[in-house]
Amino acid sequence: NQNEQAVIEYVRWVMVRKSDLNARSPEAVIPKLSESLSVDQLVVPEGLDFSKYDFDLAGEPHRCSDYEIGEKINHVDGVTIEEAEHMLATRLWQNTAKVHFDVSARPEGSRLIYGGHVISMARTLSFNGLANAQMIVGLNGGSHANPCIYGDTIRSWSEVLEKVPTKAPGVSAIRLRLVATKGDAPFELRSADGKYLPDVLLDLDYWALMPA
Repeated sequence: NQNEQAVIEYVRWVMVRKSDLNARSPEAVIPKLSESLSVDQLVVPEGLDFSKYDFDLAGEPHRCSDYEIGEKINHVDGVTIEEAEHMLATRLWQNTAKVHFDVSARPEGSRLIYGGHVISMARTLSFNGLANAQMIVGLNGGSHANPCIYGDTIRSWSEVLEKVPTKAPGVSAIRLRLVATKGDAPFELRSADGKYLPDVLLDLDYWALMPA
């Protein structure tokens, strides 16, 4: 920021189109990264206090201690992607890649849905079952497993990976896997060969804060 303080730090892989399809690809360099952020690396907002959290106002009674590690949650609802709303969202996030807007940019003549829109929809759907996962404080990793196009109906499910208390009063950190699919079967992720199933759109690993 203007005070030269780090406000976000991340590592990501970017897809870059080759200008010469026959050119030799460079040798892959894969950095050694930790599997996830530690709880000490999570930035808990100063003054955050969930000791008097209003569960009635939130609309769901579940706190972090109610979830079990390994538990899977079907968020049930679905949302069908429309072209206009996805393009509005893509512009909002200042993504200008033409495959999201120009039907002539892809061989099959369809706009590719921006991955950030899929993340947003999946996170929104996760409130049915994780309403008190109040804020995301760290992304551990993720994959846009398969393309999404307009007309696809997104559904999502979550898996509890880890739970850790924080120093803030009444606040725990919960590590979740969020999976978005365009199929009806929950809790399916990979085939026998370890590859993502064709209906899986997103596999996201993140930390959130919620009442302990």
